[in-house]
Amino acid sequence: MKSALYSCFLTLIIWATLLACDGTTTYQVKTETIKVDSLNQIIPLNDSLVRPILYTNIDGLEHLPFYQAKAKFISAILPSILVAKHQIHNTRTRIENLNKKVTWTESDSIYYLDMKRRYKAKDVKDLMARLVTLPNSVVLAQAAIETGWGESRFFKQASNLFGIWSFDSNESRIAAGKNRSEKTIFLRSYEDMSGSIADYFEVLARHHAYRGLRKARIHTSNPYELLPHLKYYSERKQWYTRELKRVIRQNKLTKYDHYRIDPNYLIVE
Repeated sequence: MKSALYSCFLTLIIWATLLACDGTTTYQVKTETIKVDSLNQIIPLNDSLVRPILYTNIDGLEHLPFYQAKAKFISAILPSILVAKHQIHNTRTRIENLNKKVTWTESDSIYYLDMKRRYKAKDVKDLMARLVTLPNSVVLAQAAIETGWGESRFFKQASNLFGIWSFDSNESRIAAGKNRSEKTIFLRSYEDMSGSIADYFEVLARHHAYRGLRKARIHTSNPYELLPHLKYYSERKQWYTRELKRVIRQNKLTKYDHYRIDPNYLIVE
């Protein structure tokens, strides 16, 4: 066990990398991709400092005892959550740095306008308000419910954790099992789960239905206070948020809210 002082020191290192203030140095995550041939390849989370491994092609969780399947699922998903969150924090930091600059370069303007359009933001302040993430416990609970703890076809074949739809025939995608209004529905297919999680955060950042969630997130990181604002993610609404609450409590997911990427895997770009 690392001492509390050492853990705090490492946490400060992480936030120092995320909040670099000169805007010239960027820090990226040194990830490793593992195509899972055996569930034994999934490394257990024995420490709050997480190795950023991106697992793909995870299959067979339904053949394990349920408590083991849950542990494997969490160990496989959390590194991808942290990678996606790191990327969003880096984007937000860059926008914050632009907001402090008196004069923008042409590349600064192009980057800002691209992000503004991508996130449907009105201005810099609105864009920064949209570039937020959720506690790990909430993301884990939604991923568990949406994929049936890793048993859904979309999880296995497309690394799609949140049922993100595809409307572009040129992107990688798979057909849903059921049609809606006699039309085939497609879901996006990702190279790894971090892409699915990044799109999930973008959905929450762009859509009007989650405006209350974005406002609440500015003031709190308490997962239970944020859950009611996710009611529009499912047609079940309040029943859905109650299920999220149950999953978080029964599986003690809040213990993962302080988990971070091991700073040994953060490198200067």
